[in-house]
Amino acid sequence: MYLEHFKLKELPFRLSPDPAFLFLSQIHSRAKAYMESTIWFTDGFVVITGEIGSGKTTLIESFLKEIDQDVVVAQINQTQVSPIEFLQGLLAQFGFSPFRMRKAELLDTLNNFLIEQHANGRRVLLIIDEAQNLSNKVLEEVRLLSGVETTKEKVLRIILAGQPELHAKLDSDELIQLRQRVRLRFHLSALTESEMGAYILHRLRVAGSEDREIFEPDTFPLIFRYTGGIPRLTNTLCDTCLLSAFGSDVEKVDVEILRKVLRELQWQEYAGRTHTDLPATRIDDTSPQPRPPVGRVVLSKRGVTIDHALLVPGRFIVGRTTDNDMQIDSKFVSRHHMQLVTSVDNCYVEDLNSTNGVFLNGKRVRRHKLQAGDVIKLGMHEITYSPVDLPVEPGDDTYATRTTVLQDSDSDQDADDDESENEDDEQDESSYSSIARGS
Repeated sequence: MYLEHFKLKELPFRLSPDPAFLFLSQIHSRAKAYMESTIWFTDGFVVITGEIGSGKTTLIESFLKEIDQDVVVAQINQTQVSPIEFLQGLLAQFGFSPFRMRKAELLDTLNNFLIEQHANGRRVLLIIDEAQNLSNKVLEEVRLLSGVETTKEKVLRIILAGQPELHAKLDSDELIQLRQRVRLRFHLSALTESEMGAYILHRLRVAGSEDREIFEPDTFPLIFRYTGGIPRLTNTLCDTCLLSAFGSDVEKVDVEILRKVLRELQWQEYAGRTHTDLPATRIDDTSPQPRPPVGRVVLSKRGVTIDHALLVPGRFIVGRTTDNDMQIDSKFVSRHHMQLVTSVDNCYVEDLNSTNGVFLNGKRVRRHKLQAGDVIKLGMHEITYSPVDLPVEPGDDTYATRTTVLQDSDSDQDADDDESENEDDEQDESSYSSIARGS
């Protein structure tokens, strides 16, 4: 890898959120201050939105790292759930085992817990990331939770974080009552050109550059044109530039290397993109003039093939959320769990600081060069790698691959949950009213 070449202590442009690398631009500082306000104001209900890769999750992780010990936190990242699953997930965050409970039991347990925490002088905070994926029914549960109070103050503080679509959802007529509960809504915009340059230098310094010039100054305007100041895109582009400079055995990234990388990634200028036209290394049958693939991965579970994809030179991200190149919707898989870094000659698997790790042929690895037939295990799923020895023509139907979004909860949920949810829906208002009364 390029760490020794550039005399760095760690990778400066990882995609996984790391509070140690947090760069607080003016807009990020404001967003963090608004998050902190949920702790101090008893009517704290804040909505933070931002584009994919704008730094929401890193900001949340930094906020949680600095939070007072007397604050009890529940953080929910899996948002494609039913109301029952949402309440179960919330109680699981508080240390309960609620997966056999019906809705009335869930609400009673939550009631007792909140009253106990308030009586002991502890504040309770709920953070929901990727909140744009919540259904209206689940958002209604959030509204009811936000109304839980004693005679003097609210019991539960709430932060909703998500992509810009969350604003449109909150503005719908069906959620007018929830919208009225929100104290503050804030949009996390992209970095300015000067902030983006400072962001790159900040991450390099944290990684150990000691103010050595690794990117020549005239590369920054071009990086901004192609990333729009979005931190995740900036990370992807800068990391690939360092790989390219390492491969060319040069000590600095100049404009020539940057343009070479942009051609390899086939990126357009950011202003010409749409939200659905973000750069990715995945090939499908809608990609214009795709580069020849050099590798193939097959996703399976218990021997059943679920998805497959072809790899081209670049980075291929695997994780739980929809912004990955391959999505595995499983509680055992992190948001951005691992990446495959592919070149014409080889492919490396790299763990992106996942919670449950990456296992290659039964052995846990951080980074490892892949060989034909290697099996990567993520939780209950397996990814088998093989190189593509011969060029694949675009007309060949094996060349066209499509993502099969895997909806797999991997939980002990019983099949009768849907029935219990229907039976318990009528109890919403009265049950939450009993919480508010402290009964």
